[in-house]
Amino acid sequence: TPENTTFLKKFAAGSAAGALGSIAGNPFDVLKTRMMTAEGKGSPSIMGTAKDLLAHQGVGGFYRGIDSNIMRAMVLNGTKMACYDQTKGYVVQYTGLAKTSLVTQFISAVAAGFFMTCTVSPFDMVRTRLMNQPADAKIYSNAGDCFIKIIKNEGPLTLWRGFLPIWSRFAPTTTIQLVIFEQLRVLMGMKSM
Repeated sequence: TPENTTFLKKFAAGSAAGALGSIAGNPFDVLKTRMMTAEGKGSPSIMGTAKDLLAHQGVGGFYRGIDSNIMRAMVLNGTKMACYDQTKGYVVQYTGLAKTSLVTQFISAVAAGFFMTCTVSPFDMVRTRLMNQPADAKIYSNAGDCFIKIIKNEGPLTLWRGFLPIWSRFAPTTTIQLVIFEQLRVLMGMKSM
């Protein structure tokens, strides 16, 4: 049961789900990033961007930044699921609210969104830098190299640049996802997490 499962096991389960999802979604993430950073007139098409990427970088181009993307997804999903469940236990314990209470779920989801932002921001920075580096001028050799160079050249707080916008995105998204998930579980006759 969730009450008897350790934080580490909850984190590991969320991390495994995140890693698998990241492997499947990385090509689309690379395409999205390339399309968003494209310069010039007009909007690039997804097919045109994919053809250009394949022609200039091969299949490997679709997996650019895969190491940082997997790490990011593992940390994001591990943090979300473990912190949500752990916070929900504390809310129930210290307030007397029920696990099924919308207030309990809301507080727990907002907390999970905050902790996600704390843990994921550095991975977002590294992932963005890796995906945006030119193919012909490799600035970073991998995620570890990118982390080290950012810290050395720009300072460690650079890893959390954009914290408020990231939290502004995570807080509502995570809250809506988790609260709706919990409510749908009840509607389907399942127990609350």
